[in-house]
Amino acid sequence: MRPQRLVFVYNADGGRLAGLKDMFHKILSPGTYPCSLCAVTYGATSMYPEWREFIKTLPVPVDFLHRDEFIRDYPQWARYPLPAAFGVGDGGGLTPFIEAPEMDATDLNGLMQLVRQRL
Repeated sequence: MRPQRLVFVYNADGGRLAGLKDMFHKILSPGTYPCSLCAVTYGATSMYPEWREFIKTLPVPVDFLHRDEFIRDYPQWARYPLPAAFGVGDGGGLTPFIEAPEMDATDLNGLMQLVRQRL
């Protein structure tokens, strides 16, 4: 059954200071950067246009949460490996849609293909 919406969760905290720290980490040491979702969908300062346009074409709404926001909103999922994407069902419950190992193993084109296949 197709989810009512998707929630992509970054393995990074929100906020300006955390964003700056992540930006420098991604630039200076990309091999140790812990958020493959950020790495494949964002450049140094903004979302890649291909990803932004792809999201607009999906048949369901898409939300993005940082790790701290996700844990605040869904504390029962606090130990789930991130980055990840979740499908949100009719009752608001989450179901894993793309898991961390899959995120870690793909590039932007592969991520878009995964999303298309599973929707």
